[in-house]
Amino acid sequence: MRLRSGRTLLAATGIAVAGLIGGLTAAQTAPQEKPLLAEQVFKNVQVLRGIPVDDFLGTMGIMAAALQFDCSDCHVAAGTAKVDWAADTPRKQMARVMVTMVATINKNNFGGRQLVTCWTCHRNRDKPLVTPVMATIYGTPTVEPDDIIVQAPGAPVAESILDRYIEAAGGAQRLAGLTSFVGKGTSVSFGGFGGDGAVEIVAQAPDKRATIILFKEATGRGDQIRTYDGRTGWLRTPLNVLGEFQLTGTDLDGSRVDAQLSFPGQIKQMLTNLRTGPPTTITDLPAPSSQSVLQQGVPSEQAHVVDVVQGTGPRGLLVTLYFDRQSGLLLRELRYGSSPIGRIPTQIDFADYRDVNGIKLPFRITFAWLDGRDSIILNDITTNVPIDQAKFGRPAPLKPR
Repeated sequence: MRLRSGRTLLAATGIAVAGLIGGLTAAQTAPQEKPLLAEQVFKNVQVLRGIPVDDFLGTMGIMAAALQFDCSDCHVAAGTAKVDWAADTPRKQMARVMVTMVATINKNNFGGRQLVTCWTCHRNRDKPLVTPVMATIYGTPTVEPDDIIVQAPGAPVAESILDRYIEAAGGAQRLAGLTSFVGKGTSVSFGGFGGDGAVEIVAQAPDKRATIILFKEATGRGDQIRTYDGRTGWLRTPLNVLGEFQLTGTDLDGSRVDAQLSFPGQIKQMLTNLRTGPPTTITDLPAPSSQSVLQQGVPSEQAHVVDVVQGTGPRGLLVTLYFDRQSGLLLRELRYGSSPIGRIPTQIDFADYRDVNGIKLPFRITFAWLDGRDSIILNDITTNVPIDQAKFGRPAPLKPR
């Protein structure tokens, strides 16, 4: 998501887009047997009831991305200590109308399939463009790939691409011996908030992973932590209205996929319904100047010819993987969560692969979601080391300031 002039991105300001339809009532305090639903946490939820909290927050991200808004565009005093998430505003009321309209269009015309979303019409504008633009018509069109990939005629089968990746990453035998790893380095968040954070990424086969980013206390940012223990996932994003909370929606499914992908040797078992699209070219995710100035020398916007494999993850999660045609290594994971108004994209880019005890592992990771972008550079990765299992659990509660 691009910044509008003079604006900061939603969570980059430390304020989650948590209440375009509602406001906070109570934070989650214990693991939930059932998904914690939006209306149990936020006040004045009217049309987005019945969805898990993480999917609700993702839905807010879709709206903000489609209209190029941030929290303050729809919420009273957002960005201040006097924010009133639950208060109705004209834009919140219109948002409810739009959510209902989109659902009705899809129900009445497409059998309930999500073929029309906020992004369909708005495309980074608060008011959809009505009239054709001549420069667009006669210029070079931007071709965006469809979310859903159909097996391309003549394309290599998915298994052959995955086999090549396994071989490029170190070979099946060596990868089978990878049981854990710890990576340490630095991270810069969107907007440069917090400056450099100290990063620790820990993973244990087959499906445990945690990304822990600790920022200096002097910045007032607080820590950012994502954990998954093979069953339960947690997320802490600093300075937002929830603090840490348990994942129960499609972010939980995404966390499982991220954890499994940490161990390349099992990639052929983690997705079903595999298919390949035609070879294409992808470009590194652009870095805003607020991040790039803090990470001098990091290559950006390089083009790569890739093979594309798409499959189905847990509970129907849509996952697309992009493999470098030259090296065979994985360059990008793009997964889509669900919401009432469209798919929620999360993109993870991998670069700077280095040999670690015979296994190729990425030392540069860019984690981008609708509310932020973490640019991670690792200095060191050690493999097959003991890991404190508490690192995969619930983050410690945020300390009051």
